[in-house]
Amino acid sequence: MLDEPDDIHALFHGAPATTEFKKLRKRIVRDTREAIEQYGMIERGAKWLVCLSGGKDSYTLLAVLHELQWRGLLPVELLACNLDQGQPGFPATVLPEFLEKMGVPHRIEYQDTYSIVMDKVPAGRTFCALCSRLRRGNLYRIAREEGCSAVVLGHHRDDILETFFMNLFHGSRLATMPPKLVNDEGDLFVYRPLAHVAEVDCEKFARAMKYPIIPCDLCGSQDGLQRQQVRALLDQWEANHPGRRQKMFRALSNTRPSHLLDPKLFDFEGLLRADTPHDEENSSDFLVPALRN
Repeated sequence: MLDEPDDIHALFHGAPATTEFKKLRKRIVRDTREAIEQYGMIERGAKWLVCLSGGKDSYTLLAVLHELQWRGLLPVELLACNLDQGQPGFPATVLPEFLEKMGVPHRIEYQDTYSIVMDKVPAGRTFCALCSRLRRGNLYRIAREEGCSAVVLGHHRDDILETFFMNLFHGSRLATMPPKLVNDEGDLFVYRPLAHVAEVDCEKFARAMKYPIIPCDLCGSQDGLQRQQVRALLDQWEANHPGRRQKMFRALSNTRPSHLLDPKLFDFEGLLRADTPHDEENSSDFLVPALRN
């Protein structure tokens, strides 16, 4: 990675010159490029709506995508977008001023979803599910209006792991956030290029770059969220066994349907021994009798 002022995107100007930061930056760029290539995200000439919340993850996403584009490794057009959801005290000028200074094409959209969430969610319940649905609907609309083919989100490796355990513990299913999917309407991709990037790397990167972080007071003010409980559990595992998060993450891309229990993924009924005679494969004598009522 080159570090001359004229050879990097403005989002990287002022980066620390330490060896530690250079290794961090190289790791994040490598992991992001790996995910983009591995999950087939690039459509040459496409336009991406890069969602910017003002948190550490979205700043990292924005910087790395522009770095890859700057170096000719990401042949797509990037449009940063912030959805101001009307949260009380939200610093509405921070992101527009930052994006203007960095020379990043952007769109700032105001939609008061905060009032809707506060009106619809009963006292004591969490806001995240409804807030997320309203935000996603608006982002899809903006992407269509801007001629984008993909909505790009800043979820990282740890978000994906936490969602897996949320589904396991509370949803009774093995599922998580996929790095690439098509929306329900079928007209937009949803990408997560930071799928291989650790949260701690995003935090270190954004802090070292001194980006103007905007906290999510709406969600972060709620205690006892199930996701926070899962995160605490993963933190404990990682503290006791360093590297466990990465091992669990790798397991998500190394599944064996024949060693799980879902007959929709593996034909257990049709599984035969190697010595089963060919003419006996479909014989009614080998069918399991129906259970009595």
